Amino acid sequence: MNAKEIGQKLVELCKEGKNLECINTYYADDIVSVEAAAPPSGGDPVTKGIAGVRAKNEWWAGHHEVHGAEVAGPYPHGEDRFAVRFNYDITNKPSGQRMQMDEVGLFTVADGKIVKEEFFYDM
Repeated sequence: MNAKEIGQKLVELCKEGKNLECINTYYADDIVSVEAAAPPSGGDPVTKGIAGVRAKNEWWAGHHEVHGAEVAGPYPHGEDRFAVRFNYDITNKPSGQRMQMDEVGLFTVADGKIVKEEFFYDM
């Protein structure tokens, strides 16, 4: 699959709330995930490896109630990259704070797998 096709599948699965299925199917074992900032609890904004990305996704899903989600794209860029826009209406479960989340993910593909994801958002 090329980057655009993988992007279409990613958008389709995310719209269905199947983010972990997307990770398990389309991410490379040595994936690198880069957040715009370090997590609120501290730590590195860079996660390396499929196990770390799965754990990050599971943590996010466990700590947030999703009231609504919109996923737009993919927006291809050359043969190996695409962007996706995510808009979420969420409540942070530990704090009870409801918020709107608007971010763009830039995904890089090599050998039919996503090898890098970078997220852009305003903290």
